[in-house]
Amino acid sequence: MTSPPLLQELARLDLEESQRLSATAAMSPTGLRRSPENTAAYRQQFALDADRILYSRAYSRYIDKTQVFSLVANDHITHRVLHVQLVARIARTIGRFLRLNEDLIEAISLGHDVGHPPFGHDGEKFLSDICLEHGLPPFQHNIQSVRLLDRLERKGRGWNLTLQVLNGILCHDGEVHSQFLHPEPLHTFEEFDQKLEEKSKNPKLVNMPSTLEGCVVRLADTIAYIGRDIEDAIILGLIRREDLPQNCQNILGSTNGTIVYNLVTDLITHSQIIDLESSSIGFSEEVAATLRELKSFNYERIYLAPITKQQSPLIRDCYRNLFDHYLGCLDGSLRDQCSDVDLMADISPQYLQKYSSEEKVRDFIAGMTDDFFLKQAKLIGCKVPKKK
Repeated sequence: MTSPPLLQELARLDLEESQRLSATAAMSPTGLRRSPENTAAYRQQFALDADRILYSRAYSRYIDKTQVFSLVANDHITHRVLHVQLVARIARTIGRFLRLNEDLIEAISLGHDVGHPPFGHDGEKFLSDICLEHGLPPFQHNIQSVRLLDRLERKGRGWNLTLQVLNGILCHDGEVHSQFLHPEPLHTFEEFDQKLEEKSKNPKLVNMPSTLEGCVVRLADTIAYIGRDIEDAIILGLIRREDLPQNCQNILGSTNGTIVYNLVTDLITHSQIIDLESSSIGFSEEVAATLRELKSFNYERIYLAPITKQQSPLIRDCYRNLFDHYLGCLDGSLRDQCSDVDLMADISPQYLQKYSSEEKVRDFIAGMTDDFFLKQAKLIGCKVPKKK
């Protein structure tokens, strides 16, 4: 039972927040959960969500998840665990200047990529193709992030995160280019579940975050990766710094530090905080156009470069072989050849009743780290790529 002094302290924190933050910010007392609960009084709603994500098993697996470059024997190359921390720091800086809720920003930032499967966006594409072949919706890492935190963690109970955090995770879509983002209000979990279902059926559907904080994270995601990926590519010898488009160098800079600083400065300067209906988060026209040009450069010279994709065929084959193997484990046809893996068996019986074998295999593979994926693939006889 929470003591009266702690309840009074929470009330003080909430009052200070309402006085300090913009009227357009998401205030902590508005945090809405599927199941109401009595939480520790010294943590506000969104701060509690950030803690829950940080302590989740899915978060711990970030440590060995590909950001862009896989199978590289260089400890300075970005992994996804660093990426989400960079997003959180950049987004909190923006949020502080715009007087938005930094706890909500941090929670969305830390959780937005937990659904990424092994080997980054290539792995996402391979798993999505396999899902479609087995009658499942196309795999999308943002939906998987919600699924993990809302339904699968804690033996199927999930973390009971707030609507605002889950919506921000669902709508982060950092790869979609936008000059300005305008929040689309969301009031109930019924509305959220409908958006989740529509997005599951149509990956091209663009949903806007329901809070300004979610809009900040979505743009901070791009700010965090665009320059950092350039630095990694330079380390690996894919590009030289002087290869960057001259216009991008002139306006944004040629190092990650200057690119981040100039993008954040422009965003803070040109975002408009008026009221929730009229407010927007975004860039000036010139900087937005330059960022689009820099994204195009990264796609051509980094993300789609032959050297970046050279191990993709082996990884794709391992995805297919593992999926078929684990289905065989579940239907009994390969029982004697199955390694000691739980295949999502550690889930509450109530959830298991509507959990198909294909969904179990999808979620099990999606949750793997890169290293565990390769070990499992090797166990069933797959030819696996090696680090270089």
